Amino acid sequence: QVQVVESGGGLVQAGGSLRLSCAASGSIFRVNAMGWYRQAPGNQRELVGITTGGSTNYADSVKGRFTISRDNTKNTVYLQMNSLKPEDTAVYLCYCNVVRQLDYSTRDYWGQGTQVTVSS
Repeated sequence: QVQVVESGGGLVQAGGSLRLSCAASGSIFRVNAMGWYRQAPGNQRELVGITTGGSTNYADSVKGRFTISRDNTKNTVYLQMNSLKPEDTAVYLCYCNVVRQLDYSTRDYWGQGTQVTVSS
């Protein structure tokens, strides 16, 4: 079993900053990719950014404002969000692609989501 737990959401004024954390734990042989998606009410889930191996890709809407970092020793990924805008308001979900220790199968796992609200 693999657990993915996010933390760090909240309410912030426009122009402010927040830092989200996400830790994957459990029966993990290897974490291939970790990243963040978000979903606002009435909208589809969209990619914020994802890190795989040595590369990180971001959505155009967050480039230059958001930064993803990863601690492979802790199977943890962080999302530093600066210069936040009201349109960044959404539930942010952590995503992991994991090779399971149990059977060496590759599976996708999601966190429960954390709310980020940016007031104008």
